[in-house]
Amino acid sequence: MASFLRSAARMQPTFSRAIRTQAPMARRSMASQTPPRNATAAAMAQAPVSEAYEQPYFPDEPTGPMIRTEIPGPESKKAIVELDKIFETRSLNMMTNYQNSYGNYIADLDGNVLLDVYAQIASIPVGYSNPSLLLAATSPEMVSAIINRPAMGNFPQHDWAEILETAPKGCNQVFTALAGSDANELAYKAAFMWRRRQQRGGPDVEFSPEEISSSMMNQSPGSPNMSILSFKTAFHGRLFGSLSTTRSKPIHKLDIPAFDWPQASFPALKYPLEQHAEENAREEQRCLEEVENLLQTYHNPPAAVIIEPIQSEGGDNHASPAFFQGLREVTRKNNVLLIVDEVQTGVGATGKFWAHEHWGLQDPPDMVTFSKKAQTAGYYFGNPELRPNKPYRQFNTWMGDPARALLFRAIIQEIERLHLVENTAHTGDYLFNGLQELSKKYPKEVQNLRGKGQGTFIAWDSPRRDEVLKKAKGVGINIGGSGEKAVRLRPMLIFQKKHADILMDGLEKIFKS
Repeated sequence: MASFLRSAARMQPTFSRAIRTQAPMARRSMASQTPPRNATAAAMAQAPVSEAYEQPYFPDEPTGPMIRTEIPGPESKKAIVELDKIFETRSLNMMTNYQNSYGNYIADLDGNVLLDVYAQIASIPVGYSNPSLLLAATSPEMVSAIINRPAMGNFPQHDWAEILETAPKGCNQVFTALAGSDANELAYKAAFMWRRRQQRGGPDVEFSPEEISSSMMNQSPGSPNMSILSFKTAFHGRLFGSLSTTRSKPIHKLDIPAFDWPQASFPALKYPLEQHAEENAREEQRCLEEVENLLQTYHNPPAAVIIEPIQSEGGDNHASPAFFQGLREVTRKNNVLLIVDEVQTGVGATGKFWAHEHWGLQDPPDMVTFSKKAQTAGYYFGNPELRPNKPYRQFNTWMGDPARALLFRAIIQEIERLHLVENTAHTGDYLFNGLQELSKKYPKEVQNLRGKGQGTFIAWDSPRRDEVLKKAKGVGINIGGSGEKAVRLRPMLIFQKKHADILMDGLEKIFKS
């Protein structure tokens, strides 16, 4: 860390000169229409924590959305036609100009600027064109990491240990990966190897000739009959192993061979929570009993349970801390690992750096997977027995990307310096209260509002969800959905009350239409 900060300090004069040289071009291209050096100076300033929530993190960002054409407009339509010749565009949301996107605002090719509360499916943490990240991106360490990308398992760079320094409580080791699906699959492999290591009698017991030969035939005992238990409506990725634990939408799974792995019911809570406390408690207990029964009876015994703190892709489904505490007890009791998938919930979005911090667990999860806002991926763990007993068992050429890990470190520095996790909790309370008032005014439009006390990780059900998402662009808001009918909010950590007001004003226009 120290070497990185020294290098950043050395780079700052060069960076400032470059900004001054490029300022006229920047004024033309940036959505803020102001020189980025002003934003850099503001970002570098330290405000008292008590005042930080009200001070703008990007003073030069737009004061609000600006809609000039329909979306997509004529220039975007031309670009989509060209792109479609060589790349799949049927899932395209909008054609984006990232050079003109700034802070909380995303721009397209037609001069439209939208307040972005979707943030690349919850993946942009500290704003578009963030000056501090630009500084990190122009550091000598970053340049070296980009042009000398190492095969990390064989040739790790000299400061790799220094870069990998942020982990959840109780998890002091990490295995790096390339994406969320990849991170989950590596965690599954670690769980299977851990279980077989136990069954053999320890890490020093050699593989039998039968195990070695049968593994090459994809047969037991070398390829054992084990499983990972996941939950109905869960989403854990689209690769083969992770897809077998994904249960959110059939379109993800159709035509793809899958493992014979179990799924348990995720609690279907009723809202408002305070009006259905006893009923919800019974539902959570039912789900825990179902989990335990599957752990004890499923014909392919689970080595681990994987769960999202909030089921995101599956419809923004929540459960109480008591449920997760009970799940931890069940996994401990049955000698099964608990993997917490924090790919979407991690890095501050729920008002805690890691969403599972809300649960108050007596002991930490066995593994925590991450990606998205981290801009890199992998899984954290604390138990040394989760390390493979031999080399090359958890291995690929890249084993992550040091350039992205450096970016994650810069993101963490920005989060800590600007108190962005606290800001997200503070802004989230304000936003939830405002949405609660809208739900009273428009009860047919905002149903089952959820996410109270979970930062800005908020959602509600809408009977005309797809229409709401489409109309949102017309009022200058980029917003997303999940599940069959949920509208989900995924703003950045720099989202503040003034942005929440713009969002709620825009939503009210849609509800009135």
